[in-house]
Amino acid sequence: MTHWRLLLALAFCLPPLVLALAWPTLMRQHRLALRLRALRGPAETEARLSLKGLIAAWVGRIGGAISRSGLIVGKTRLELEQTLARAGFRRSTALGLFIGSKILSFTTGTLVGLVAGFHLPIAPLLRLLLVFGLAVGGLILPDIVITQIRKRHLAALERGLPDAIDLMVICTQSGLSLEPTIQRVAHEIAPAHPVVAEEFLRAAHELRLASDLRAALLAFGTRTGLAGLRRLTTTLVQTLQYGTPLSEALRVLAAEMRQEMLTRFEARAARLPVLLTVPMIVFILPCVFLVVGGPAIVQTLKVMGH
Repeated sequence: MTHWRLLLALAFCLPPLVLALAWPTLMRQHRLALRLRALRGPAETEARLSLKGLIAAWVGRIGGAISRSGLIVGKTRLELEQTLARAGFRRSTALGLFIGSKILSFTTGTLVGLVAGFHLPIAPLLRLLLVFGLAVGGLILPDIVITQIRKRHLAALERGLPDAIDLMVICTQSGLSLEPTIQRVAHEIAPAHPVVAEEFLRAAHELRLASDLRAALLAFGTRTGLAGLRRLTTTLVQTLQYGTPLSEALRVLAAEMRQEMLTRFEARAARLPVLLTVPMIVFILPCVFLVVGGPAIVQTLKVMGH
């Protein structure tokens, strides 16, 4: 019982300790946020004053203070930022919000495990395993959520990329250069594929500000880690370097990507008979055997009964 009281005391003392260490940085950020809020419009101020916005802001500030404290090494910080960027979170507060959510979920899981361990009639070892499992589960829960969001983000980007390339073909055939083409595609494709529009709009801004177009295009391809975007940027770089017709290269690339997508769909369709084998054996074949052999079994039982 003494060990459980010590664990419970540590679990309750950990969040105030972390808050006390991060309090000076939080207060500086709060004063800066108040000054910036005075310059913003009333609609944005009202949105930030909502309960959800306040919780997200404080969680992000705690995580940001921890990320700037040096507890996270540079390589791990860079990997986290790349993972969040590939999931579509590219704001400066994304890393702090992610770290703060991990701390919040870890603390919540630990407290839930301790409270449940006190009230459930289980062995001490099982109580310890329960606390440990909930704490670890709370710690890795944000990573699982980010992984699923990243998969959906990349799937949406891959689904809308052939349409974006077709629009680029139309724009280049009408006489637009590369930068206005990307800007126009980002504007036109936004209602159908907002994820693709966001990526193209970011690339247009980088092309407008960058001195090296080749480096900006390569960053556009490697930012999300999607193979289709890397192929697109490689094609664009080659057309700029060798002077090949841009519309023809983009048309061939769009046809190849659509053919690859059709091939993947056909491969998934070819797996359906194999996937349906187990449900058919478990649910359908017993019913067939019952319908076919049921009357014979009933007649056999009647004859044996006489």
